[in-house]
Amino acid sequence: NKAVSEKILSRMTALLEKLHAKHNAARPWQETSKVVRQAMEKRGVMNAAGHQLLLNCLETLQRALKGDLLFCSCRLGSHLSPSGTECYITSDMFYVEVQLDSSGQLVDVKVAHQGENPTSCLELIQHLREKNFEEFSKHLKGLVDLYKLPGDNKLKTKMYIALQSLELDLTKMMHMFRLTTNANAVETILHGSVGLLTARSGGHLVSLQCYVSPYDIFEEGTGPENTVPRSLGVSVSVTIEGTSSVYKLPIAPLITGSHPVDNKGTPSFSTVTNSNCVDLPACFFLKTNRPMPFSLSSVQRMGNATSIPVFETSPSLSPLYQLIVQSQLQLLEEGGSPSPPLNNMHFYSVLPDQQHCYYLNGDAPVQDGRSLQGVLVNKIPFRHPAQVPLLLDIIRHQAAYNTLIGSCVKRTSVKEDSAGLLQFEVCPLTDSSFSVSFQHPVNESLVCVVMEVIDSRQVSCKLYKGLSDALICTDDFITKVVQRCMSIPVTMRAIRRKAETIQADTPALSLIAQTVEIMVKNNLPPSGSPTFTMGTGDGTNPMGLPGLHHSRTEPVWNTPLWSQHGIFTVSCPVPAAASQCWATSHGSTLEL
Repeated sequence: NKAVSEKILSRMTALLEKLHAKHNAARPWQETSKVVRQAMEKRGVMNAAGHQLLLNCLETLQRALKGDLLFCSCRLGSHLSPSGTECYITSDMFYVEVQLDSSGQLVDVKVAHQGENPTSCLELIQHLREKNFEEFSKHLKGLVDLYKLPGDNKLKTKMYIALQSLELDLTKMMHMFRLTTNANAVETILHGSVGLLTARSGGHLVSLQCYVSPYDIFEEGTGPENTVPRSLGVSVSVTIEGTSSVYKLPIAPLITGSHPVDNKGTPSFSTVTNSNCVDLPACFFLKTNRPMPFSLSSVQRMGNATSIPVFETSPSLSPLYQLIVQSQLQLLEEGGSPSPPLNNMHFYSVLPDQQHCYYLNGDAPVQDGRSLQGVLVNKIPFRHPAQVPLLLDIIRHQAAYNTLIGSCVKRTSVKEDSAGLLQFEVCPLTDSSFSVSFQHPVNESLVCVVMEVIDSRQVSCKLYKGLSDALICTDDFITKVVQRCMSIPVTMRAIRRKAETIQADTPALSLIAQTVEIMVKNNLPPSGSPTFTMGTGDGTNPMGLPGLHHSRTEPVWNTPLWSQHGIFTVSCPVPAAASQCWATSHGSTLEL
């Protein structure tokens, strides 16, 4: 190597001597001026490759500066082993060991926390082999943030041990649920006591995936047996942070035994004592992957479940629907598409055969003349593993509610005067229910569907319409559609298509009623005829027709609509199909 270096140095020296000899000769000023002028006037072709090379160099320098700044801000140290095949990134509480072979190829990356043996980290190995230094830096930052705790190193070590104990309990809770219920990945996310747990790796905390919507699963093409991407749906990370108050936290796993106490995989916990718990100026936290809108009542329920307030000081409240819309618009922007401006809470949805316009009336008064209030939450405190299932149920419930309202928020733009544009209004009723109002598909009256989120897996639906309005669909039909798609636009489309199917297959009761009214007006009985009264009906016989309380599988002939005087009779040979009916009054017959 030394001989090669000397040879290169001698060649560079010879080259410099030639250049000096060539340009040392004196030149007249006019000639120098001419050369300079020609060089300035010369317009060379832009070298695209050179520009790209320069950009690559600048990006490399920027990444290197970010790494240096990270090391400085986080007070990380680094050094090489005497052999030069091991690189250590160190701090007071942990170190990362990067092992190389003699040729400089990566062999292993290990992470060691204080008092622990180093363990290999597959994620860090993958990032370095792919030269993904940005993700590698995020892991380092996550490791540093893990120890941003109050107190000296001894106290920080106790807090880390408490977090380890919690992670062991949560992992065991998930395995007990899956073994008891034989649940797949999606079922574990939606029904599991702690959701789908992903273990801590490098600087990434333990993650609990607790909610995915049917649309998320469909869009990702994820089957129930496949692995669900960690970024899909709603996830919370498990960590420990310092607090102004002191809490008793476990420093040893609290689950006793390996057998659950019920068929849901619920474990049995040991009693909290001074031997398995210590007082620490810290608390466990569930941290959402992004700030999530919660209703004020949901925040209060979480505080009641843990006996710890979610906010140390009273938060500033905002209309819940406005927070849901803003959160959904941010998701659209992260997806790579510019979100539309917040245009008075009007949003458009383009479906295969319909166009919808949704007005989210979040300012509608709910109680005490005030609108439904909410707040953004990014972390929820707790102190015992048994509190995690309670918190996840509240998070899932709010996520389901947000998903339904957010399904109306689209980035689509449609002209307001477009032909066939259907109008819908969504109004909150409570923190778990809302109404969707729209024009009846057949009549010109107003109907509405009330949806109540019972939990993240059950939504109850009720259709309200006028007594004389034609049948649209059943409540059970709407409920099944909503629970299958968790989308208001898709549900409204299904309701309208179902109404069209009913109208095509069956004569609507409203049509019969209108026909009766026309015939009576045009063919009234003599003025001396006695007054007539309408028969009363029930759920099985809405028109009060006599003789129709049995199953409607037999033909009906000459059945009087006004049973006392028989001024109007109905004949239906095939009532089950309702394909042929005659209405007769005072000698006039109308075939329906």
